[in-house]
Amino acid sequence: MNDIIPEPLKETHLFEKVTSLLKSLRRGVSKKWKRTLPVGDYFIDRWEKARELGFGKGTSIYDSAIVIGDVKVGEESWIGPNVILDGSGGLEIGSWCSISAGVQIYSHDSVKWALSGGKASMDRIPTKIGSRCYIGPNVVVAKGVIIGEGTVVGANSVVLEDLPANTKAFGNPCKVHSPLNE
Repeated sequence: MNDIIPEPLKETHLFEKVTSLLKSLRRGVSKKWKRTLPVGDYFIDRWEKARELGFGKGTSIYDSAIVIGDVKVGEESWIGPNVILDGSGGLEIGSWCSISAGVQIYSHDSVKWALSGGKASMDRIPTKIGSRCYIGPNVVVAKGVIIGEGTVVGANSVVLEDLPANTKAFGNPCKVHSPLNE
């Protein structure tokens, strides 16, 4: 990192303090949790960010997550790193959900807009994830999809259609494979 920082900046008191603080935070997190994080996640409280976004009590969202438009999230949900929550057409996520790293949930697409050379408008349709859902890493959920409560969506799935409550689903395209055995 230091080889790309201009020399005058390296010599400032503020740079030294920030660098020292970051090293200390990295050591503390590494010792306690055996992990390293993107820089922003050392400085941003995930629960405070969720409160500022109007999400429910006890919900957390990583600093690296992107939130666009009208997004509502219930209580005690976990939104992992590098997630995209597109609420430009409206997005609702229930309580007690786990939205894994790299998940992309959309409520719009620009297919008609692009194919028409910008003459057609973008399609926007609300998307909803019920409570008590697990959405695995790198899942993509298309606009307008409704995922029922208590549903598990396997990693790397592409969800193009609604999924009923209390099921296990996975694949590209995502399909229901079995009821959820609670």
